[in-house]
Amino acid sequence: MPRLIYSLIFISLLPFILLRLLYRALRAPAYARRWPERFALGGDVRAGGIWVHAVSVGEAIAAAPMVRELMVRYPQLPVTISCMTPTGSEQIRKLFAGQVGHAYLPYDLPWLQRRFIRRLRPRLAIVMETELWPNLVAEAAHAQVPIVLANARLSERSARGYARVGWLVRPMFAALDWVAAQTQAEAVRFVDLGVKKEAMSVTGSIKFDLQPAPALLQQAAELRAQWGARPVWIAASTHAGEDEQMLAAHQQVLNKVPDALLLLVPRHPERFAGVARMIREAGFTLAQRSLEQQPGPAEQVMLIDSMGELMQFYACADMAFVGGSLVPSGGHNYLEPAALGLPVLSGPHRFNFAEISQLLEGAGALQSVTDVDSLAQQVLTWIEQPQQAQQAGAAGQAVVKANQGALDRLLTGLARWLD
Repeated sequence: MPRLIYSLIFISLLPFILLRLLYRALRAPAYARRWPERFALGGDVRAGGIWVHAVSVGEAIAAAPMVRELMVRYPQLPVTISCMTPTGSEQIRKLFAGQVGHAYLPYDLPWLQRRFIRRLRPRLAIVMETELWPNLVAEAAHAQVPIVLANARLSERSARGYARVGWLVRPMFAALDWVAAQTQAEAVRFVDLGVKKEAMSVTGSIKFDLQPAPALLQQAAELRAQWGARPVWIAASTHAGEDEQMLAAHQQVLNKVPDALLLLVPRHPERFAGVARMIREAGFTLAQRSLEQQPGPAEQVMLIDSMGELMQFYACADMAFVGGSLVPSGGHNYLEPAALGLPVLSGPHRFNFAEISQLLEGAGALQSVTDVDSLAQQVLTWIEQPQQAQQAGAAGQAVVKANQGALDRLLTGLARWLD
């Protein structure tokens, strides 16, 4: 009965969901494409293998090492990766080209999920992090498809949200065959929401197993060499309301270090054009990645208005601010810059990566800032005291290396359904 009520509510909201999709399509044309896939029609679906669901860009990047290893260990099993967003889709295609099948996950209505699962006939469904839907889980269970929540994370805030609709989500969590959680604290939250204790394991975060490719590091070194010996800081995955603060902080930095360069990387591609206008209107000289422009001595800001290149530009920088943290969005992946040996800056809103950010902060690898002034001051401190910045970066790399091994533990757990 709870799932019936949920489905009826979903049906009643479907016109508004489609209107929102149309609105997003006006801002980002990619949302106007491939609508049939959202109704379980079309898409490159490869039946009889492994189904991985990675909602968007971050989950797709996190899933990539796991998917590659699964393809090596089980070459006879095709892999299909589903997602929800055009940016996630673009990332999947960039990471795997035609090596895997790919489609949008259909809307969470019983008959759509049923049709999708019947087409896929997966041997195993692997959902990345927290992207669970009641009908998806119920229809997978009905089709006797084992469903695993991999690299699972659940913040206190998300757990409270789920608890408010416990009548709906407890059966969903109870139906999961295995949950591989990042931390013990998150495991406790999952069990409180209904996951069976025998289906619960703590494997760690596979994001610690990040290994920057040598080719990427070489490309970054070649790019950086073109910019000269100037300080470079990156503001990555920024949200609306943060770009203005990055530019204001950069102005303070330029007042003392006139040749400093800011790499600004907005989180959502539909914001690229607006951020470019904002930079020009604020009086900064600008180079744009999408126009294949390189920052010369006169350029003060480089806008990274491209997808799938964040790690490369992290590797070009001396220090990194991770966005979604000066506004209450919960922060983004702090391990990517840490793995490259960069000292990390974050705002106070880190609830999506609370344990990871605490590890880095405790090691001296991450500094918390609260506003424009504290951000600018810390950037200047690390520019003026490079040895301190290097020590913080080395501490972050040590944290990453000390916590590796989650991928092996995850793959060992998945083997019970695949061997």
